[in-house]
Amino acid sequence: MASVDFATFSAVVPFVIEAALPVLVRGRHGIGKSEVIYQLADFWCLPVVERRASQMTEGDLMGLPSISGDSTRWNAPDWLKEACDNPVVLFLDEVDRATMEVRQGIFELTDSRKLNGWHLHPGTRIFAAVNGGEHAGASSYQVGEMDPAELDRWTVFDVEPTVSDWLTWANGKVDPMVWDFINQNHAHLEFTPDGGGYEPNKVYPSRRSWVRLNKVVDGASLLAEAKQNLASLYNLAACLVGFEAAIAFRDFCENYERIVTIEDILDRGQIEKTADFGINDHLALCEKLEASALLESPLSSSQIQNLANWFVTLPSEVAMKLFASIGQVADNSNVIALHGATANTGDTVLDYIVKIVG
Repeated sequence: MASVDFATFSAVVPFVIEAALPVLVRGRHGIGKSEVIYQLADFWCLPVVERRASQMTEGDLMGLPSISGDSTRWNAPDWLKEACDNPVVLFLDEVDRATMEVRQGIFELTDSRKLNGWHLHPGTRIFAAVNGGEHAGASSYQVGEMDPAELDRWTVFDVEPTVSDWLTWANGKVDPMVWDFINQNHAHLEFTPDGGGYEPNKVYPSRRSWVRLNKVVDGASLLAEAKQNLASLYNLAACLVGFEAAIAFRDFCENYERIVTIEDILDRGQIEKTADFGINDHLALCEKLEASALLESPLSSSQIQNLANWFVTLPSEVAMKLFASIGQVADNSNVIALHGATANTGDTVLDYIVKIVG
């Protein structure tokens, strides 16, 4: 089946949730499947009740019996009772690593929204995540196959996120140096087994491992003086993202100069900081602006002026890319304001655009 990126998944999954149908997210490890489920739950203001299906036994799923007169009633485990008493996001991780007995019980939850006589709250929504599916590869993961009848109980999304998905999410969440490295070295974000497989016992980079590396080096303040900490940065990176990515990251840190921020341009008007920029540097700053979501709200008049001052200094292809990005935002006030702006040099944005296209 066709795969979707996280932007598409987040746009369409609310329709499934509105119909109270269960959602199964399939994809490679470390791409952010759990993260996006927690983000959706936060957006819906619902708590998450998470259980690793791979660690569950029949008792964990069914609960314990109690005898009343001549009949037996099953007492629900705490997680099931919570999902029955209150609206929650019930998140069952690693379903395809669970025992068949547990998966048979999950069958009933997904098919009838009940288990052993306990009915889920009408507002409870069911999500699951697995490593199997279109992009897993039969030899990559020790998972069990899900047969057609089992899959028929789920709304199945095969997720293959883009690099832009991660850059948008990571902007402001990881150190700018880590963000810039991935932005300029897309191939090192994660290993994709297309055309090959994973070598046994080898450490590979993933979206999750880059976040973990950022947490380690940020907590130790190693990136503030990166050139003095190259050995430590390399050794830590090799442990978390693997040998090849660690070498590239060390070399990047060695030659890195703290780059211009979006705030330097929009808020402080420090256009002179981009005087020595090449096309890749300008592109990286444009991509940061796109990922920042600042363009989704009207900019102030001073920000528009600063943006115009920078715009007329951009290489033609970068300028048109930026203008197109601004124009794609639902609120078109910024593109209208920029279109009519005049830079401090006396050049108008409109004249510069005409010069480029003409």
